[in-house]
Amino acid sequence: MTTVTTVTTVSTVSTAAATRTTAPLGRLAAAEVRWVLRRPRTLVLLVLLGLIPVALGVGIALTGGPGGGDGDGDGPGLVAAVAGNGLVLPIAALGLALTLLLPLTVSTAAADALAGESAHGTLRGLLLAPVGRGRLVVMKAVGVVAVAVLAVAVVAVVGVITGMVVVGGPSGTLITLSGTTLGLGEALGRVALVAGWTVVQLLAVAAVALAVSAFTEHPLVVLAAVLGGLIVFGVLAAVPSLEWLQPLLLTSGWAAGADALRDPLPLDGLASSSLRALVYLVLGVAVTVWRMRRRDG
Repeated sequence: MTTVTTVTTVSTVSTAAATRTTAPLGRLAAAEVRWVLRRPRTLVLLVLLGLIPVALGVGIALTGGPGGGDGDGDGPGLVAAVAGNGLVLPIAALGLALTLLLPLTVSTAAADALAGESAHGTLRGLLLAPVGRGRLVVMKAVGVVAVAVLAVAVVAVVGVITGMVVVGGPSGTLITLSGTTLGLGEALGRVALVAGWTVVQLLAVAAVALAVSAFTEHPLVVLAAVLGGLIVFGVLAAVPSLEWLQPLLLTSGWAAGADALRDPLPLDGLASSSLRALVYLVLGVAVTVWRMRRRDG
């Protein structure tokens, strides 16, 4: 009887210990998101992102548009269409932020997720802990995804508010680049479409950044590699003789967000750039998981 009781007690203690060492993935992900959003550099980048639509809207309201104070709106691209058409502002702000500040934000989060942990010596402890390598990658990826979604949301929401309050427009409607007029609901739907598309592009950048972060313990190396790669992609896309490279370059479809301001809505550019981003996303995640399963510190 004593032997059976002892075995039962040991089994119960072992089961309880195993239960305690296996934290729910949701709790780990929530803790990672809280930790990421408390970092000063993340907060600073989010504030800078929020200032982009504000600065753009105030500048256009004061000068009457890129064409100057006469308000003729003959400036280049989307910025010219913002004057007197406030709901274009969030789409223009997302396009401007996607060229540098949004990729910088997600790359910084990805660099801190693995390379930063390694630089501070905490990654080894996480790798030695009774947590699966796949769960660790998922936990870190959730934090980066949260930053990407929040960054895009900040630009889009602040852009909508600034566009309607500062820039104004024809009774809350949106005049497309095709000359047609969209109601408030459909206009906000176009903004949401561009915001979602931008998140997909950022997730591709984040996946590549995580893959680079898994190979180094220096966060600056991650930033240099990712941002430098995006700049090189932009240069290659501008060379006419290298047009055959366009389908392989992540940045070659980043101007497709402007298609949301055309009527009827063309989906070819948005779809092709999203598909390209998903390919980069899958490759980045696969490389990250492969590397983390073989990394010992």
